[in-house]
Amino acid sequence: MSTSNSYGTLSILHLSDTHLLAQGLHSKSVDTRQTLLEALRSLLPLEELDLLVISGDVSDDGTPESYRSVRELAEDYAHRRDALVLYAIGNHDARPGFWAVLGNGHPGSPAEPDGGQLPVYGSTLLGGFRIVSLDSSVPGRTHGYLDPGQLDWLTGELSTPSESGTVLVLHHPPVEPVTPLHDGIELQNPEALVDALQGSDVRLILSGHYHHALGDTLLVGDRAIPVLVAPGVVNLNDVLAAEGHERALRASGAQFVTVFRADPAAAAARVRSLPLNLGRAEPLFDLPPEEVAAISARISARPDESGNG
Repeated sequence: MSTSNSYGTLSILHLSDTHLLAQGLHSKSVDTRQTLLEALRSLLPLEELDLLVISGDVSDDGTPESYRSVRELAEDYAHRRDALVLYAIGNHDARPGFWAVLGNGHPGSPAEPDGGQLPVYGSTLLGGFRIVSLDSSVPGRTHGYLDPGQLDWLTGELSTPSESGTVLVLHHPPVEPVTPLHDGIELQNPEALVDALQGSDVRLILSGHYHHALGDTLLVGDRAIPVLVAPGVVNLNDVLAAEGHERALRASGAQFVTVFRADPAAAAARVRSLPLNLGRAEPLFDLPPEEVAAISARISARPDESGNG
């Protein structure tokens, strides 16, 4: 699939929750490296791309070997498209292993010299857009929290608008969960993030953690900032499970997101998200181009139905 990549837009392939293991199987049945490899192979039709984001739980065991494996696969995919790769840290990640292999998750960042214990966050400029990642992980715990020092840094970073706006990436979504297992392990202080985003040029927030696609908004004053949660690569949570149940499916998903350029003084920018199912299920139908054209000609709105004639 060829994607529009004209000046003034940012094209993002958003993955999350790859949960790579150096050895063994996730949930005793999932080969995590092979699953990520198959997901990226499914995404080969994306011919044009600016940025590949993996929004946390990059690793499941926190080993340098697992991070090197993700980096090898993700960067090979991205570099063939002249795209950058950015990683955020999640609750299953370990800061020392993350820092040692991925630095602060941004291109060209150095390894953290002090044992890799510090929070992992940073900023990158790309085509007029600023991409900021935060560390919502709490070492040894599953829930999310943004510490005051990091939020102070964020406020300072956002004090000067970028040319085309800012995209914010953090693992724990700043919106409430919809499946029961995530109650209690969501981001604990989203109101502190709201305070830090007041008056900023943040156009979009990308997150993971919930293992299913979700589109929501974060209300910041009179603005509604889109929040897009990527489905998991290692598995998908089934939001249609029976009440009280948490059901995972052996499948993967992703999002292709386009952020359109906006004036720095504008309150919002146009954001388009295309959910991508990467499972192995047989397609219900696969229409050839000529059949698509014929159906389109039959069902498309006529000029007198479009309001233009």
